[in-house]
Amino acid sequence: MLITKETDYALRILRALAKSDRLTTTELSTNEQIPQNFAYKILKKLQKAGFVEIARGTGGGCALTSDLNSITLYQLINAMEQSAFLTACTKPGQHCSWQESHDDQICHAHIQLLKIQKTLDQELKSHTLQTVLFGN
Repeated sequence: MLITKETDYALRILRALAKSDRLTTTELSTNEQIPQNFAYKILKKLQKAGFVEIARGTGGGCALTSDLNSITLYQLINAMEQSAFLTACTKPGQHCSWQESHDDQICHAHIQLLKIQKTLDQELKSHTLQTVLFGN
């Protein structure tokens, strides 16, 4: 599955933050029905990607730091999942043991999956989170 539960939760968090100035992890967890420990883990990844900021203490909470029009679904998936590859063989530089064991024969599955991967990447890059979350 390309969009995991973690990415789905990240979408919910970003949608909630887009509608508010600042929310606590507890508020996000409760309102978006995300386990609190999981919400914090997701927020840390979103912070590392530069999409949100997290402030501790009184008056703290989480806030969106990026315009959702400037973040693509591809970028979010890569921030959350570390890769959006259909299979390991579509990763750049991936060594193919099958080809090696078959005297470097052409692997037609690899060629077709790579075409699909490129099309998928282009499609994910063409959708901003603003459009995905709010339709505009």
